[in-house]
Amino acid sequence: MTAVISFPVLSDTTPEERAARLIEAGAAWSDRIDAKRSSSQLTFRAEGVGEGSVATRVRSGRHEFYVDEPSVLGGDDVAASPVEYALGALVGCQVVVYRLYAQVLGIQVDDIRITADGDLDAARLLGKDPSVRPGFSAIRVRVEITGPETEERYNELRDAVDANCPVLDLLSNPTPVETVVVKA
Repeated sequence: MTAVISFPVLSDTTPEERAARLIEAGAAWSDRIDAKRSSSQLTFRAEGVGEGSVATRVRSGRHEFYVDEPSVLGGDDVAASPVEYALGALVGCQVVVYRLYAQVLGIQVDDIRITADGDLDAARLLGKDPSVRPGFSAIRVRVEITGPETEERYNELRDAVDANCPVLDLLSNPTPVETVVVKA
């Protein structure tokens, strides 16, 4: 089965329009938080149901997507794997936070491309070696920025992003996870 890739239609946004949206959204959030500190506390939810061989149909808010495994791991290979989505989440969050902090710091970013590579030893997943970590043993992120700023300014931007990116934090630091199994 060959998956058909379709992407949502995104509006053509000029750098000026993007800057205005980021400034407006940031100001609105800042005002809400100043008025009521607890308004910054957000809860996100994703729900999934198993389909096909090992695929999952996931719903999060008004969005729906599939998660699968490649055929060599028993999947139908109709969507990215969970670890590929983790890398994609990191890349997506980094793009958002780079654009946001470029505005905050007054650093011009004409274009941005981010690549994340993760190393994973499947021996633990397959029950062959309990001494290895089941998740990524390392992740490498490459950020390519075009624009007129100096390398020093883009490194200043990187430092701000590293300090404030939620998904980078999730992957870099332990997060308490509680799992409850309920018989339906």
